[in-house]
Amino acid sequence: MPDGSQSDVQQGPRTVLVTGASTFLGGYLVAALAANPDVERVLAVDSRVPRKDLMRRMGRAEFLRLDIRRPAIAKAISHYEVDTVVHAATSIMETAPHSAAIKEFNLLGAMQVCGACQRSPSVKRLILRSTAMVYGASPRDPAYFTEETPAKREPRRGYGRDMLDVEGYVRGLARRRQDIDVTTMRLQAMLGPRINTRMSSYLSLPVVPTVIGYQPRLQFLHEEDALAAMEHVTLRGRPGTFNIAGDGVVTLTQAIRRVGHVELPVVSGLLAPITGVMQNLRSARLRSSQTEFLTYGRVLDTTRMRTELGFAPRYSTSETLDDFVDRSGVTPVIAPDTWRKAERQVVSAAHRLA
Repeated sequence: MPDGSQSDVQQGPRTVLVTGASTFLGGYLVAALAANPDVERVLAVDSRVPRKDLMRRMGRAEFLRLDIRRPAIAKAISHYEVDTVVHAATSIMETAPHSAAIKEFNLLGAMQVCGACQRSPSVKRLILRSTAMVYGASPRDPAYFTEETPAKREPRRGYGRDMLDVEGYVRGLARRRQDIDVTTMRLQAMLGPRINTRMSSYLSLPVVPTVIGYQPRLQFLHEEDALAAMEHVTLRGRPGTFNIAGDGVVTLTQAIRRVGHVELPVVSGLLAPITGVMQNLRSARLRSSQTEFLTYGRVLDTTRMRTELGFAPRYSTSETLDDFVDRSGVTPVIAPDTWRKAERQVVSAAHRLA
């Protein structure tokens, strides 16, 4: 790494531009950075105006209503002499159904952001909010995905495919501008009391459809840990690609029982349609990539996150589930204690018969 790049990382960012300011991660990251006196200027960018409460939280941050697919983003980066760009606009896919318009936004937006960074001599760091969905999901997956593990079955469409392409654009920028430190954060499936994701919508169903004959291993990332990781990387992070997830693993059945809901095993082809029938019109719909995830699961190795990035999540996977239940307003159909009592009785009976 060049000496100048090391100096910039050690000194921390001075002028930070965050895309996706109306989303949960983008907006709350802007608020956290604006509250930090060590950051001289914070620019919040989005084509949509954030909610009033989120705008108030942003404090001294300057909001720029820009479409990142347009050349105006390059003008803003140049005009304000931005040294750190956080591309968090990709989190729009947490709730929106994938479409040609969303694909265009993800790909053209990333191309414009990367092109703007390449042309601006002031930019020294780019942070990409990516996703664990780039690893895909298949029956041949390893027990844990490291950052170097290729997908056994790459996503062919949807958000995971978009982000694979976006990561490629970012790697291209790193090759062309070796003085820019590029950090890619692959966030695991998020849960929390404030953020609305497909997983939170799915687990909130009183009767939760699952694929019969499969017991996927799951791992979650608490919304507060996702935000803390983004802030950590922005202020003190280092270049590279990092898996971000909470400790521990649960099976889908364990997750459903922990929430206090009832499992409904169905054949694979009916998982998305039945889930869609059970969800109201405002809920995030399952897509093929989510169906594969809920069939085969996906677990990340987070060794690099701890040893190289120096970040440790506050919540484990189990604690993330517990906090989701306690604070999100989900109403259990069956109390989790009832499930635990039943499990103890089954184990006790098995020991007596052994």
